[in-house]
Amino acid sequence: MGKERWRFIDSGDCSPAFNMALDEALLEWHSEGKIPPTVRFYGWNPPTLSVGYFQKVEKEIDMDAVRKNGLGFIRRPTGGRGVLHDKELTYSVIVSEAHPAMPETVTEAYRVISQGILEGFRLLGLDAYFAVPKTEEEKASLKNPRSAVCFDAPSWYELVVEGRKVAGSAQTRQKGVILQHGSILLDLDEDLLFSLFKYPNERVKARLQKNFKNKAVAINELTDRKVTISEAKEAFYQGFEKGLDIILEPYTLSEAEIEYVNELARKKYESDEWNFKR
Repeated sequence: MGKERWRFIDSGDCSPAFNMALDEALLEWHSEGKIPPTVRFYGWNPPTLSVGYFQKVEKEIDMDAVRKNGLGFIRRPTGGRGVLHDKELTYSVIVSEAHPAMPETVTEAYRVISQGILEGFRLLGLDAYFAVPKTEEEKASLKNPRSAVCFDAPSWYELVVEGRKVAGSAQTRQKGVILQHGSILLDLDEDLLFSLFKYPNERVKARLQKNFKNKAVAINELTDRKVTISEAKEAFYQGFEKGLDIILEPYTLSEAEIEYVNELARKKYESDEWNFKR
């Protein structure tokens, strides 16, 4: 038997609402049997702060700072913490929960899907590996992350290089389909990132930012040369093919599909009710 063929979409830099609407539409279409499992790459225009489905914007996010810096803002349909999407490659994977390669548990499915990202890092010459929380304290911190910043919080099967987190991912399951999406950082503006959240005081902010440096890192801090977005796309394209043992077939969305996504973006993801509801 030959390798399974999955769809591949590179949708380029899109608005925050379009990005989340397309991920949701792909999940929907896959659940209806209209499309095969899909890997998607995308970017953000403008750079955007996304928050997890359960985050409380009023309590955790400094919206004045978001607006002052000309950033987009969006709530994801997945959990997790705040992510600044700027100089990064964002990916999503849409696959049925019933797919024979997908384990039943969220953490094990996360590991299987993330194997594609792991292989991508290795193709860029980085010694990436999965870190698994071992101590009770580490496991407890998964349930109650101290920080609203995604890359500050550990999780199961975190991808790390030299002990620091290099990719942040989140997952949701709806209509019998897994949607996993995440950020692969090429570069990171820590000062900008930390200016977007609320803190009890400056001392706490300074301490969290200092700790963050020990926990998270961008690709270009680890390499002797600058990795471009096109190089990253090529490496992770091959990485997903190798890690998931599939063949990716590039696909361009039809006008009708784009129209559907734009409508979903307008109705749902551009609305204050969705973005500020909690």
